[in-house]
Amino acid sequence: MVDNKTLIEVAYATPAKQLILECQVETGTSARDAVAISGINQHFSEIDLENCELGVFGKAIPADYELQDGDRIEIYRPLIADPKEIRRQRAAQGLKMKKGGGALNQD
Repeated sequence: MVDNKTLIEVAYATPAKQLILECQVETGTSARDAVAISGINQHFSEIDLENCELGVFGKAIPADYELQDGDRIEIYRPLIADPKEIRRQRAAQGLKMKKGGGALNQD
């Protein structure tokens, strides 16, 4: 008899709480459907199941990605700030400090 089940994990984390749920889904189940089946949104009501970004072992995947046995689906939280913009702001502050004179005048 052929087993039509795939064993996967669904992971989500906030700064205060992390959770990995193990579950079995039908072979061919999409990542988005597996997240819904896992019931993880019962532990984290803020998860937007329809629009959240997903990944498998740290690599972004489309919602219709067909799961492989042993995959860990990661649900990504939206970014609070754009990392490129933060780096620009830090670089600009560094330039101000160099120009603005952290050094004392020695006359």
